[in-house]
Amino acid sequence: MSEAIEPVAPADLEAAEAAYEQFVWANLPRNFAGHFIHGMLGMTGFRLFNAPTFLPAYLHMLSGSDFIVGLGQSLQQLGGVISPVIGATQIEHRKKVLPVAILMGTLMRIQILGVAVAGFILHGYPLLIAILGFLFLLGLFSGPQSVAFQLLLAKVIPISRRGRLQALRNVTGGAIAAGLAWFAGRYLIQQNVFGNGYGVTFLLAFVLTSLGLTALQLLMREPEPPTIRAKSRILDRLKEFPAMFSQDRGFMFFMIAQTLATAGRVAAPFYILYAGHSMQLNGKNLGLVSLAFLGADTVTNLGWGLAGDRFGFRFTFALSLIVWIGGTVLLMAAPSLIAVHLPGSGGGPHGGVMLGAQAFIFMAFFFLGAAQSGFLMSSQTMVLEFGVRDDIPMRLALTTTAQGAMNSIGPLAGGAIAATLGYEVLFGTSVAMLVISLVVLLVLVEEPRYRLRQ
Repeated sequence: MSEAIEPVAPADLEAAEAAYEQFVWANLPRNFAGHFIHGMLGMTGFRLFNAPTFLPAYLHMLSGSDFIVGLGQSLQQLGGVISPVIGATQIEHRKKVLPVAILMGTLMRIQILGVAVAGFILHGYPLLIAILGFLFLLGLFSGPQSVAFQLLLAKVIPISRRGRLQALRNVTGGAIAAGLAWFAGRYLIQQNVFGNGYGVTFLLAFVLTSLGLTALQLLMREPEPPTIRAKSRILDRLKEFPAMFSQDRGFMFFMIAQTLATAGRVAAPFYILYAGHSMQLNGKNLGLVSLAFLGADTVTNLGWGLAGDRFGFRFTFALSLIVWIGGTVLLMAAPSLIAVHLPGSGGGPHGGVMLGAQAFIFMAFFFLGAAQSGFLMSSQTMVLEFGVRDDIPMRLALTTTAQGAMNSIGPLAGGAIAATLGYEVLFGTSVAMLVISLVVLLVLVEEPRYRLRQ
């Protein structure tokens, strides 16, 4: 693969690398601030939109079908199956990636706006079809956008600062998202503001993500790398994929572990629907469990980031899987725990069960939110530490494509399993995938950062 990289004389390359490194550190405060604000506002809006509460509940309210809930999630992920590789081939030969990132980010945000506006002007099947279409396009543009933004992070933030950056932006953004989630559920959705509380909530997400993208565009200063890959055809790059795996078996097994963990998300859209068996899915309760899920992001991200910087992100990846398994098991066990500990206390059988359900489900969603934040931070940061810098775009494309494929199949399969075999089988399947992922990670994947230091 090295012959595809623009040649540079050794002396010139050394000087260029030194200048590149100097640029990165000289502009670190500005770029750190840009990524922080983008994460605080931009990712806050995406959390609000993609949390496994509002959108699944909205689709279920419109359709009354578990299958449609799964279909919506699958279509969103399907759009991102092929587009990361296409996006990587359009990015890896560019010295400047920011313009592409801004374009893809803008196109993503337009889809969120479309979901929000559709709720005000359409009804019935046309509304469902429009939402499903916007979700597919959101996934389509998210593939290249994910590659571009992760590449920007790798270019301007040194490896020793990435964990704390993501921790700080996620803690701050998580606090805002958690508060907004509670507010949206309690007031916007519960009181059906402007006749469509869900639509207003998604409009709020659009505004926040747009402000974050604007801040990044204004603040970021992007360096030009000393070497870049020559522009190549998609087919030629696809032929090189086996070599990427054979040359770095650690990366191959990391991808397997990440894909298996992604398969564990098959149950995610149905967490809130399962909770609906034990409590009423009104705006107030949706706000509470969204607060638990997104609040966990707030209080755990700093720990994930600092632990990743200190011990490596393989450690936090494994720990997040353990927390994820625990949260899923707690959610599954909540009804039986309630029956044992709260048999009719607090004003009659129903009052006691409802109170207990809310407490256990709140705890379960807290663990699930903490696990998701740890998994996303760990897997997205760890992939940057394998191999050489010039192959980062394609490594990102590979992992994003694998995740997109699994995420597109997972919710659809999850909807079918939930409808035919029940939620217990669905959640059990999720736990099995997470356990296998944990074993692969611990047994077959080395910490790439320690390998780099050797």
